[in-house]
Amino acid sequence: MESSILESIGVEIIGVMSPVSICMLLVVLLVYALSPSNPFSAAASAPPIRTAANLVYLESPSDSASQKLEGALLNALVFVVLIAIVTFLLVLLYYYNFTNFLKNYMRFSAFFVLGTMGGSIFLSIIQHFSIPIDSITCFLLLFNFTVVGVLSVFSGGIPIFLRQAYMVCLGIIVAAWFTKLPEWTTWVLLVALAVYDLVAVLAPGGPLKLLVELASSRDEELPALVYEARPTVPRNTQRRGSGLELLVAGVSDSGSVELQAVTRDNVNRNENESRGNSEYSAVEFGSFGSEGHESNRDEGERLLSEENARDRQSLSSDSSGYSTVIVQSDRATQFSSGASEIINEEMSPLVEMTGLGNEREQLRRDGSEMFSKGIKLGLGDFVFYSVLVGRAAMYDLMTVYACYLAIISGLGCTLILLSVCHRALPALPISITLGVVFYFLTRLLMEPFVVGTATNLVMF
Repeated sequence: MESSILESIGVEIIGVMSPVSICMLLVVLLVYALSPSNPFSAAASAPPIRTAANLVYLESPSDSASQKLEGALLNALVFVVLIAIVTFLLVLLYYYNFTNFLKNYMRFSAFFVLGTMGGSIFLSIIQHFSIPIDSITCFLLLFNFTVVGVLSVFSGGIPIFLRQAYMVCLGIIVAAWFTKLPEWTTWVLLVALAVYDLVAVLAPGGPLKLLVELASSRDEELPALVYEARPTVPRNTQRRGSGLELLVAGVSDSGSVELQAVTRDNVNRNENESRGNSEYSAVEFGSFGSEGHESNRDEGERLLSEENARDRQSLSSDSSGYSTVIVQSDRATQFSSGASEIINEEMSPLVEMTGLGNEREQLRRDGSEMFSKGIKLGLGDFVFYSVLVGRAAMYDLMTVYACYLAIISGLGCTLILLSVCHRALPALPISITLGVVFYFLTRLLMEPFVVGTATNLVMF
């Protein structure tokens, strides 16, 4: 039975949902502290900003509902088309091996996000909380934060915790900026991105599907910002610590059969079993010429049989890790007169307990599965989960709780489907759909009911 990610689902869920929850929590705190709509905030109301998400229509509070819906649909359509074009361009560059260009572009993007967008949020926090700090110190702190972040995300030899922390910081910064979008544009955009994610990952010819398949065929990492729940284990450490090792068997140029142990532990055990101080056993057969080959063959087989009998008796009595089996090796093609000479010798592992061979094979299969296993979540999933919760925080805490539970539930459903399908799946559709539905159900139904019963002192 094929190994499933459900075997370690607890660790996997915690490793993914914890950073997602932290990202959403910090975005909610930033929204409550810096949003102009917050009554406790001292920030003045500012006009909507013009970004790639609202190129066509800039929402105004005086517009009608139909105008807002039409403008939001146009903004979402333009934004999704831009994302699709950029993703196809990314696939095209990766297909033609412009890997270095893509890596440098991602480094520049991370530097830009941390330095400019993160710097703007940092300055807003300083102004809001009136933190006493001079401009030089602020610049040095921001520069060090940005450089260390880029190195942590893209360089090797960095602790996995530091890389994960900066990935979460990138998600927080981008999500905090997306929460500045108008309300109607935000909700329509989230729904449109969930649909696009579903098509791009699962549809034939989808850009993300092509990118994942291309990276899998090359056995390379995706050229994107991806959060890894745990570090990758090198494949060369897969067999470390194995107690049973094979012997290397071969025939030397002088005609002697040599059996040499791979590890020193097996050599030491063989030394205690009347094998002298050598690291291998050699049985001389003399020359395998055309004259007298029959006598040489009989003598060689007799010596080999005696050697095998002694080895079998000694290894069986001492519970050694090896037993002797018979295998044929043809030497006739190397000598004249077409004479054939068979050398029967090979050492194989001894199965000391019932079913150990099957257990080793299962452990090896499970080990190889573990290298390819492990949940990776795109940075965009962090961003838009947090955007949904941040937008809900602008209305009421009850909607925040409902949206958070909906997003976590949707992510859990995605993980279950991942363990069943064993393929790349989009993480946005289920969570975003549940989040949007629960937001409007809570805002339109649950919140008026709970507030009405609480204000009228109705117990239920």
